[in-house]
Amino acid sequence: MGSYLTELIPAVLIGFSLSMDAFAISVSSGIAIPGLRFFYAARSSFFFGFFQFLMPVTGWFLGSAFASSIGSFDHWVVFGLLSLIGGKMAVESLRPGKKNGKNGVPGGENGKSADIRSLGPLLAVSVATSIDALAVGVSFSLLDQGIWRNAFIIGVVTFLCCMSGFEFGRRMGRLFEKWAGLAGGLMLIGVGAKILLEHLTQGN
Repeated sequence: MGSYLTELIPAVLIGFSLSMDAFAISVSSGIAIPGLRFFYAARSSFFFGFFQFLMPVTGWFLGSAFASSIGSFDHWVVFGLLSLIGGKMAVESLRPGKKNGKNGVPGGENGKSADIRSLGPLLAVSVATSIDALAVGVSFSLLDQGIWRNAFIIGVVTFLCCMSGFEFGRRMGRLFEKWAGLAGGLMLIGVGAKILLEHLTQGN
């Protein structure tokens, strides 16, 4: 039982960290859309969770194509990927002038926003917030870990985080939104460091 939980914890932590962008959008949408119906919150959370499931699976199959050629230093590649993603998330969360659209979805240079109640914008935002999970799927492949259970955990964690994010935004306001990306980035770096240390220790 203990070893089983030990195997699950990294996937849960990665799921939390990858979900932070979608969580921030959920929070801000809960704030910005008065009386947001449960249906829209649940549908949006499902979309976010589904793409967080799909992207690691895609990355895993891509990584399988070249995993054997870099087996001697794969743990460094995994650490580099997770640190790069985590650092990017943390830096972007602290960057001044990051604007959200009026409905809580990050807008472009023109400040235009997308309403998560519309399927087209919701699909675009779901893909955009899950791109980083591709590299995580590659990491799972390089570590020779199964993908289906890990991707399912990531998807479920994202769904639950987003559902709580909508409710949190409706009740609490913007206080926590800014720090979601920082927390997720640091968590990814921590998971990468843990994997690296485990491989270096085994090597000794």
